Amino acid sequence: MFTLSEARALVHPRDPESHKGTYGHGLLIAGSRGMAGAAVMAAKAALRSGIGLLTVCTPECNRIILQTAVPEAMVIPCGSDCVDSLPAHLSRYSAIAIGPGLTANDTTRQMQQALMKSANAPLVLDADALNNLAASTALLSLLSEKDILTPHLGEYGRLSEESADTFSVSHHLYLILKGHRTHVYSPTGEVSMNTTGNAGMATGGSGDVLTGILLALRAQGYTAWDTARLGVFVHGLAGDLAASALTEIAMTATDLIRFLPQAWKEIASF
Repeated sequence: MFTLSEARALVHPRDPESHKGTYGHGLLIAGSRGMAGAAVMAAKAALRSGIGLLTVCTPECNRIILQTAVPEAMVIPCGSDCVDSLPAHLSRYSAIAIGPGLTANDTTRQMQQALMKSANAPLVLDADALNNLAASTALLSLLSEKDILTPHLGEYGRLSEESADTFSVSHHLYLILKGHRTHVYSPTGEVSMNTTGNAGMATGGSGDVLTGILLALRAQGYTAWDTARLGVFVHGLAGDLAASALTEIAMTATDLIRFLPQAWKEIASF
């Protein structure tokens, strides 16, 4: 079980001589028409988790929403469903997250395949990026040991019939299986069980918040294993703080972002 003392031991203190470039540049590919909220929540969570620079690639129809709701992020407009083109110069990004609010279809699968072939940065795959994987063995073959997958049980059921520990080892990747007592699986067979979180987090958008946290940590240079364990812990801790203040019934995914600063304050004890 992953505990508060273990989380505290992993957190990197901020260097007083640092600048925004010190803490990585993340690329978030998210959103489609009517799904701007997913991109907004993931972006806000990344910015509340220490990332230095954030660029969001989202459809043109979401550009004004993103630049209004998340003014700290840069925005690259793309096609109607984030499919017409990938951002140029992928090498400038230290981590990339894809999936929240994206839609899963042949066109987004082609874009995702191009991304996975071109990008050297570690990937965090969530939501419809996982559904695209489930529909394409070609995409599955492009995964590497630096990548993190974040399925809930339904998404994982579409992805594989193998046990999660077997899948992570056979495909050489890190897997976060979300649910009660979220488990993290490594490509070497290690398993970590999270100890934070509650049923109030069973609400739309919670996974988008986790994706943003993971993107931020990966961009800052945390290993995939540390990113996955620390990310789910602070995500769940924010949920516990939100539930304590608001009740499990009344809390929403945006409340997780609201309580992220307090969660980080409890973890970062230095």
